[in-house]
Amino acid sequence: MTVESSAARGTRRGGTETGGDAGRTARAAESPKPAKRATAKAPAKTAAKAPARKAPAKRTPAKATKAAKTAKTAKTARQAGPAAPTTPAEPQLVQLLTPEGKRVADAEYDPYVADITAEELRGLYRDMVLTRRFDAEATSLQRQGELGLWASLLGQEAAQIGSGRATREDDWVFPTYREHGVAWCRGVDPANLLGMFRGVNHGGWDPNSNHFQLYTIVIGSQTLHATGYAMGITKDGADSAVIAYFGDGASSQGDVNEAFTFSAVYNAPVVFFCQNNQWAISEPTEKQTRVPLYQRASGFGFPGVRVDGNDVLACLAVTKAALARARRGEGPTLVEAFTYRMGAHTTSDDPTRYRSDDERESWEARDPIQRLRAHLEAEGHADEAFFTALEEESEALGRRVREAVRAMPDPDPMAMFEHTYADGHALVDEERAEFAAYQASFEDADVTGKAN
Repeated sequence: MTVESSAARGTRRGGTETGGDAGRTARAAESPKPAKRATAKAPAKTAAKAPARKAPAKRTPAKATKAAKTAKTAKTARQAGPAAPTTPAEPQLVQLLTPEGKRVADAEYDPYVADITAEELRGLYRDMVLTRRFDAEATSLQRQGELGLWASLLGQEAAQIGSGRATREDDWVFPTYREHGVAWCRGVDPANLLGMFRGVNHGGWDPNSNHFQLYTIVIGSQTLHATGYAMGITKDGADSAVIAYFGDGASSQGDVNEAFTFSAVYNAPVVFFCQNNQWAISEPTEKQTRVPLYQRASGFGFPGVRVDGNDVLACLAVTKAALARARRGEGPTLVEAFTYRMGAHTTSDDPTRYRSDDERESWEARDPIQRLRAHLEAEGHADEAFFTALEEESEALGRRVREAVRAMPDPDPMAMFEHTYADGHALVDEERAEFAAYQASFEDADVTGKAN
């Protein structure tokens, strides 16, 4: 399939339609100039030659009734609000693996995965399995009171692993709070992801060590950060690129749309990767937009593409293409990964209150891990020994993460007063002293058996 750029669409429309300034100019040239009105100073004989103006024709009862009906219909339409949207064109979807694991051809994106080996396919499968196991362990830890909150990625493994493996080491990643699979691809220890959700640190890793920024809780703000960084890359003359992750709900945020504007105007080397998991907490996508999300890009002047978010191979190819385009200096791309959030929005959410079991079951049939496994087995790229060994590795990862979380030391309570101001501050010093005395009162109580 071919994803048509907005520039190309604009050119095509310009050649077939009359619109814009050119259309207005053409219509003005074709219209005859209006005749000059006779003035009071005109000769009397000239005025006499002018044809008499006809009196307006009287409306017949039939015409009057028709006019009244038209006016009533227009008034009713205004009161009812905007007209129902026209049915948009069928969305295009890039897919290289069917839900049954069958490889399908795509002339545009096949070249980006043409040289992928059986070992690399097994690697993608391993990434998804281990990410899902880690995610399940984190959910269990939250239910056991070890974490304050957790945002599961269950069902979105292909979108994250495929796009994450498409990045180069010198690319920069700006995540939200659910990109656990991308973090895995960038070499972030899974245990480090949990420190923030346990409340013992503000992130747990150095973004400069792996070009993976800290998780962003504020919805959509990371797209502006990514755009600004991409603009800086252009000024530095580097050929790396930036990728920003967000969800379908965030696409309605002002920050995201501002990032679209700036990235397009400054031709920033950034890829906007939207994981459309169908639900913005409890709000379905159809209540957020009248057109497929990827088509929004055309309004900002850059291309958009929808990819099967449960197809790890297609996500890999599409993201590689978008990043390559950014590195060539051709500007931003919006990738909409059409996927599904199998679990809750977070562990504080109950999805059974707003979506049906039938909906979930229909998406379970498109499970990204089972899809790639079917392909590996059909092509003879993996045997039972591989899957057995991977199962053992995933259980070992779960145990390691659980032990690491429970061993995390509590942060120093006094640390909250550090790094607030560059220099000393009288009020902060006073509050620090009061809090230190309060903390010391518990120590005295432990020693004497009673509070002082």
